[in-house]
Amino acid sequence: MARLTLEDFKISTSFPVHWGDMDAAQHVNNLVYLKWTETARLFYFEEMGMDVSFKGGEAGPILAWQDCKYTFPVTYPDTVHVGIRTVQILEDRFMMECGVFSERHNRMVALAKQMIVPYDFEALQKVSMPEAWLAAIRRIEGMA
Repeated sequence: MARLTLEDFKISTSFPVHWGDMDAAQHVNNLVYLKWTETARLFYFEEMGMDVSFKGGEAGPILAWQDCKYTFPVTYPDTVHVGIRTVQILEDRFMMECGVFSERHNRMVALAKQMIVPYDFEALQKVSMPEAWLAAIRRIEGMA
């Protein structure tokens, strides 16, 4: 399998690495990566036209599961670029993938995956995938 590059992702954003992002091990703390991917997810959802108010009305996204594989330590100073894409669509959820890339080291430093479930925040239950979400994902990802 070919190595992923930032160009493999349709949506991306960048973050400066702050001194305070590092922990006692002298590299960026693992939770910081999850904050970066959370923000990238929100940008993707906004590109989809998704309701991210987390209130009643339209279905909204809920994070059902996530993992992150850390492949190279990031330290201050650096800038990371986070690419995000949808890699799988199921009947009632979709899987996203985030690549985190270090500008300083010119390489991928982490790969995170998230399972997103459409959720009715008023009824407090998951719902079927909205057709608008499916259409938006297909548009963003260039899927037929």
